[in-house]
Amino acid sequence: MQSIYCTVDVDDHECCVWLLLRKSRSRDRVARLQAVQELAQSRHWHDYQYRIIAQASDSRTLIGLARSKDSDLRFFLPPPPLPSLKEDSSIEEELRHLLASLPQTGLDECIRYFTSLALSESSQSLAAQKGGLWCFGGNGLPYAESFGEVPSATVEMFCLEAIVKHSEISTHCDQIEANGGLQLLQRLYQVYKDCPKIQRSIMRIIGNMALNDHLHSTIVRSGWVSLMAEAMQSQHIMEASHAARILANLDRETVQEKYCDGVYVLHPQYRTSEPIKADVLFIHGLLGAAFRTWRQQDCDQASAGKAPEDGDWYTTCWPKTWLARDCPALRIISVEYDTSLSDWRARCPMERKSIAFRSDELLRKLRAAGVGDRPTIWVSHSMGGLLVKKMLLEASKKPEMSPVINNTRGIIFYSVPHRGSQLAEYSVNARYLLFPSLEVKELSKDSPALKILQDDFLVFAKDKNFQVLNFVETLPTTVGSMLKLHVVSVESADLGIGDLIPVDVNHLNICKPKKKDAFLYQRTLQFIRETLAKDLEN
Repeated sequence: MQSIYCTVDVDDHECCVWLLLRKSRSRDRVARLQAVQELAQSRHWHDYQYRIIAQASDSRTLIGLARSKDSDLRFFLPPPPLPSLKEDSSIEEELRHLLASLPQTGLDECIRYFTSLALSESSQSLAAQKGGLWCFGGNGLPYAESFGEVPSATVEMFCLEAIVKHSEISTHCDQIEANGGLQLLQRLYQVYKDCPKIQRSIMRIIGNMALNDHLHSTIVRSGWVSLMAEAMQSQHIMEASHAARILANLDRETVQEKYCDGVYVLHPQYRTSEPIKADVLFIHGLLGAAFRTWRQQDCDQASAGKAPEDGDWYTTCWPKTWLARDCPALRIISVEYDTSLSDWRARCPMERKSIAFRSDELLRKLRAAGVGDRPTIWVSHSMGGLLVKKMLLEASKKPEMSPVINNTRGIIFYSVPHRGSQLAEYSVNARYLLFPSLEVKELSKDSPALKILQDDFLVFAKDKNFQVLNFVETLPTTVGSMLKLHVVSVESADLGIGDLIPVDVNHLNICKPKKKDAFLYQRTLQFIRETLAKDLEN
């Protein structure tokens, strides 16, 4: 039967455009998915045909095209024109106004802290409040840079940090949308194209808003799908992964899971017809990050910026590149959470997050992302391993979390201080210098919480069939220019279950293989393949 779209004198390509558009609106989900796939794979359209598709596609189709690998960006119209700023106003003032319009009562201490900073202070005084001894961990451990310097800060950045916190509350997302936040954030996103930190904060907000299904239509109409389709194709892993999270949260056609703030799918980031048979989760440690922790061990060319961002020679995130290629049937997730070694450095001075608090928060987020629905392996570095143990213990006490326990197949611990760390001892002893955070205090060898966690986990794991692999560093780690510490000893890294493998690297590099054929990566890959062998075969 001839389509009504093809009763006029048009060439085959023209007819095909309209047939696929019609199919993309079918009541049959399988037909819709096939139509999007055929559109994305077509390479013979003329420019005007791409414009037709861009103008005639519904939201579902546009999101599907944005989540299709190598989809042509001509499928997406430019975002609609942004409203003009109010007379005698600036982006900074509009951002302050948006923040001030959000509910200010019934908030936790940290949201109030970020909000009050952003609304009441100038850039200079904001920076000054971050002054004092600036302890930071560019390489994963702190050192005192100076007593006089402070990090650069802008009002925009502090406003965005506050709005990120607000966007974790569903009703506040409604207020952000109602007060023009989608357009204002888009203006800021375009103005700060060369400032990845600001762009990532904005994408975190949009990703949080996309957790609310009733906001999807306004997010699409405001042009964010077009912007994220472009960001998905970025060679920068962080930018692409933030965009992937937003689009996955918008894609209710193929994604049932919801990815909360700090939960990133490294693979697959696009729609795929290949079945995903198991999950591998990466949990970083103190001062770590979802991407930076899992980079390849630095070398001169790479650190100097001469290496390709995501090539075979050097990767900024080996789980996303190497592991995804070697085990394509895995869903690979990496999480991110804020930590600090010193209360000087804490992003929120009122925030005192214990391992127990963080594990409960992460467990909730991971369960929302569908963790537990498939066979699972946990991969952890340093304090991240303590969080994994605590999450599994907590999951064992909650009936609704039983799938997490039942589907856990194995755990990899990279230098996890099961019995405490020398770094914690040093930091606590130097209390006058570092003002150790709660995270650091909990890592001390005399920490009651750490001993209880270790004892409880051994009892819990005794009758479970978990496979366990432990790595531990043998080299000291340089802290600043004055100190070398053996952060995790062999004794502390010995869980008491599974193999314990010493490796001639320091604490930072225990989770950063030098190259793909290095022992660290190959042994990790072997463990994952062997542990999931039956699951990957089915």
